[in-house]
Amino acid sequence: MFEQIKAVIFDLDGTLVDSMGLWRDIDIAFLGERGIPYQEDLQEKIEGMSFTETAVFCKEYFGLSESVEELKAIWNEMANQKYRFEVKAKPGVMEFLDLLREKGIKMGIATSNSSELIQAVNAAHHFDEYMSCIVTSCSVKKGKPAPDVYLEAARQLGVLPEQCLVFEDIVKGIEAGKNAGMQVCAVEDAYSAAYREKKKEISDYYIETYDEIIKDW
Repeated sequence: MFEQIKAVIFDLDGTLVDSMGLWRDIDIAFLGERGIPYQEDLQEKIEGMSFTETAVFCKEYFGLSESVEELKAIWNEMANQKYRFEVKAKPGVMEFLDLLREKGIKMGIATSNSSELIQAVNAAHHFDEYMSCIVTSCSVKKGKPAPDVYLEAARQLGVLPEQCLVFEDIVKGIEAGKNAGMQVCAVEDAYSAAYREKKKEISDYYIETYDEIIKDW
C-alpha cells in the first residue's frame, strides 16, 4: 500500500472522525425549525459538495430566506459543540497517525467541511499537530468528486499526485482522489454502508479500521 507513497491525505468526516450521522440530526432540526420536512435522500444530494456549495444548494432547493453566509454560520453554530465534545476519532486513527509520522510520511487533510468545524475537531483530537496542510473544498473551485481539493493538498505538501495515498469514506470522495491521479483506500463507515461494494469496486484498497494497517505494517 505504501510503496512509492510520500504523503497521505485524509478526508475528515467519516474518515478521521465518526461524524457523518450527526449531520442528519442537524438537518432535521434545521429544516424542522423552518417547517420543512426532512428528505431522506438529502445527504445523497449534497454528498461531496463543499460547505459553501451545500449552502448554495439548500438555499435554492428549499427556498430559504437566509443568505449563503448566514446558512453557513447557523450550521457551524449547530455543529460546533458536537465536534468539540461528542465526535469521536475513528478506531485506530491516532495510532496510525503516530506510525505515519514515525515513518516520515507527510500528512494532510482535504475536507468538504468548514474551517470553523475543523478548528473544533482539532481542539478535541489535535489532528493539526500531525498535518502539514489542511485544505477545505471552499478554498478551491469545485468540491468532490472534482479533484481540486486533493490536488491542492498535494501541491501544499510538495509531492506529486501519484505519490499520494488518499483515505476516504464516501463514493464521491473516492472518485475525487482517483480523479486527482492518486491511490485511494476506502474506509468503512456506517453512514455509507449501503455503498460498501461500490466503494470496494472503485478504490485501490479497503479497510474496516486503521488497526488492520497497523497490524500488517
